[in-house]
Amino acid sequence: MTLWSGRVGGSLDPAVWAFLHADDAPLLPYDCEASFQHAQRLHAAGLLSDAELAEAERRLAEIALDPSGYVEADEDVHSAIERQLGDLGRKIHAGRSRNDQVAAAFRLYVLDACGEARDQIAALALVVLSLAEAEVDTLMPGYTHLQRGQPVTLGHHLLAWVEMLDRDRTRFAAAAAAARESPLGAGALAGSTLGLGGAPGQMRNSIDAVADRDFALDYLYAVSILYIHLSRIGEEIVFWCSGEFGFVKLPENAATGSSMMPQKLNPDVAELARGKAGTAIGRLTGLLAAVKGLPLAYDRDLQEDKAPVFAARLDTRLGLQALAALVAGLGVDRERMAQAASDPLVLATDAAEALVLEGVPFREAHERVAASVRDGSFVPTGTAADSVAARGAPGPGGVRDALAEARARWSC
Repeated sequence: MTLWSGRVGGSLDPAVWAFLHADDAPLLPYDCEASFQHAQRLHAAGLLSDAELAEAERRLAEIALDPSGYVEADEDVHSAIERQLGDLGRKIHAGRSRNDQVAAAFRLYVLDACGEARDQIAALALVVLSLAEAEVDTLMPGYTHLQRGQPVTLGHHLLAWVEMLDRDRTRFAAAAAAARESPLGAGALAGSTLGLGGAPGQMRNSIDAVADRDFALDYLYAVSILYIHLSRIGEEIVFWCSGEFGFVKLPENAATGSSMMPQKLNPDVAELARGKAGTAIGRLTGLLAAVKGLPLAYDRDLQEDKAPVFAARLDTRLGLQALAALVAGLGVDRERMAQAASDPLVLATDAAEALVLEGVPFREAHERVAASVRDGSFVPTGTAADSVAARGAPGPGGVRDALAEARARWSC
């Protein structure tokens, strides 16, 4: 079924039909919800009876639960719903276009996807917090340029992951706020003569209402940055579980083996999280390119907005769940980490700062310590444990305070 067949005689060339056909089945429940909202507007305008509104509510609820009603002969999910509603569907389309219809359903979809992402980010963050609580006292080197820099605790390092996830949660909240506005009533681009405007949350400009896809870009941007963070977490797990580091052991329920080398246990979850970051960025870039040259108001190019969002939602769900399982099962080799943290060179900065406390200008102190390192005569005073305790936040006391604050923040 098509919604424009009154204008076009005959049937489309099969190649044209295949090209135009929209794979938008995930929108089904959201389009049903938006269709009922539109029906309520029609009812308020006196264009649907009480009985018709009740029938619309019942039938749309049934259709939303049965995706099998969407068949190959339907051009898209919108035409499938109208066909299944029969005569009532033909009446409900009064005062709207597929332009505002698809925008309304897509916004509801993105709004739901943002909430789902926030919940799953919180689930991963809580797993990381639990691991950090168990490793409050675990010493390890902190790195810059992937070289040992200064001693920290594993708890402090893991809290850095939590901070990244917290910013991701905020980005999805912003994308949800952008998706919350309603384009219903905009029609094709200029509203209608049926008196359906003025609902709460309605977008101010009818042309913008059908043309805007900023909310989808905001969602894909949030997914892209989330996956950049998941990639960085994955990269560290890949390093940490290698024989060269040996800081963690992979759980066998979140790792794979080699088809040839019997000894291997591979960090595939971490690696795929790293790999999918590029895919996430590509989806965002693709939609940016699709939207950037479009004249107002609606253009069929916007049919390309949904596939990247549908795929991004699936990758977000699966990636966060898989990483939560991986992190929950990591086995920490505290002895190996402590051994790496005992490298005397990680205390070189402390030695320079000790000279500063004696009144030596920092640049001179830095040069003195650097010279002793260069000629192999550097001897630290104190230990890695002393160092993290003196620095506050990286040490056990600071980590416990930060964990208490983070627990309160993530329980909201």
